[in-house]
Amino acid sequence: MNAMTTINFAHRGASGYCPENTMSAFVKAVELGATGIETDVQRTKDGVLVLIHDESLQRTTGLTALVKDITYEQLSALDAGSWFHSDFSGETIPTLEQLLSFGREHGLILNLELKNGLVQYEGMEAEVLKLVSEYGLNDKVVISSFNHYSLALCKKLAPDISTGVLYMEGLYRPWDYARTLGADALHAIFYAVLPEWVEEAREAGVVYHPFTVNEPRDLERMLKAGVAGIITDYPDRLHTLLNKGMVR
Repeated sequence: MNAMTTINFAHRGASGYCPENTMSAFVKAVELGATGIETDVQRTKDGVLVLIHDESLQRTTGLTALVKDITYEQLSALDAGSWFHSDFSGETIPTLEQLLSFGREHGLILNLELKNGLVQYEGMEAEVLKLVSEYGLNDKVVISSFNHYSLALCKKLAPDISTGVLYMEGLYRPWDYARTLGADALHAIFYAVLPEWVEEAREAGVVYHPFTVNEPRDLERMLKAGVAGIITDYPDRLHTLLNKGMVR
């Protein structure tokens, strides 16, 4: 996971241009220069791991229901694209396996955020890790979550898997905290990232992958700070800066 240049993580795919967490968004991300994909993992009523951010299906499909309460067959029939633009009518919610296959084909780093805070998906950690291993992607995956107990469990189950601590701001010496979880990265809101913190974290063996960085001036600031990866809705903007030689 020690990339020579900053990893260009497309946030939910190229979600600035396509409906988030759809195959269209993932394909577009690669076209725009992304070297990584950030996405969200949840589980259907019948146990299928799927990629969607909200626990509720209301915002992206119009269905007033929770992901955990419907079957994959029901979920796969929903239109997850029209809310964004009519051009994407008929887009469906992908499975984790679809992305693992796509990521392996394109050599991507996959940041899988486990959405197990508001809804507790018991056993999801082991299920995700099993699939990642089956696809031979242990060295191409970062597991992140706001549920840090979940991250600790992932490290216990698969010590070779990279994990990233999601948090908003205010953690004192977060690299020290990350080490208590065995975590490899800090997935901080971007305004909670300063160059001196990035350096101290690196000395402690922990890297930064800030989110969600969209404006060129903020992307430049993060690159100058020396972060290892950036999560953005606009991977083309970051790709342009990286091509100008703005790498750590």
